[in-house]
Amino acid sequence: MAEKKTEKEMATIYIFGKKYDVPAELTIMNAMEYAGYQLKRGCGCRNGFCGACATIYRIKGQNQLQTCLACSKKVENDMYIATLPFFPLVKQIYDINKIKTEQQIMMQLYPEIYSCVGCNACTRACPQNLQTMQYIAYAQRGDFAKCADLSFDCVMCGCCSSRCPAGISHPQVAELARRINGKYIQPECQHLIDRVKEIDEGKCEAEIKKLVKMCTGNIDQIKNLYNTREIEK
Repeated sequence: MAEKKTEKEMATIYIFGKKYDVPAELTIMNAMEYAGYQLKRGCGCRNGFCGACATIYRIKGQNQLQTCLACSKKVENDMYIATLPFFPLVKQIYDINKIKTEQQIMMQLYPEIYSCVGCNACTRACPQNLQTMQYIAYAQRGDFAKCADLSFDCVMCGCCSSRCPAGISHPQVAELARRINGKYIQPECQHLIDRVKEIDEGKCEAEIKKLVKMCTGNIDQIKNLYNTREIEK
């Protein structure tokens, strides 16, 4: 006798104020598609790396707005969801080849970081669980290496900035610190320089095409290739 299929647990959510019942196992992004939305923007990598799907939500009965990445956050019952095309960030224009590794550069380009009130809302909003307020403190002191290290996994989603009362563009500050760190502070990596040269000379074209083809096929194959790769010392 065939076993009776167990019914899926459902969750009631509200997308832009409209009510939907969706499987509770879905992410917000998948739930939107389940509800009939055709996602043409803000859906990027779908795996928590590009930061394109920054989303705000609130749970019924709770006043606090939460931020997340829609591709990673699972739906909750009575979740009110709203997506934005992007969180506005201030990106200053500069020539990295003319930047000086001095604290003053942050004062010139991103003076708002010195208006930080220490509320830690940026850290609480980060879907990557980064110590956002701390890396801003390092940026204030001109410690670009530590700022770069703490912000390394930033995906530039802007959730932190959306909650900041001082209007700090945390991802752009961190990006500047990482660029300074990479160009002026960290020692040159010869094997990387050699590989970039090989790419410029077209020596890697066949391998790149092979990897691209793999990405459109069995994704587990390329994951296994990455996990079993030979790591250079």
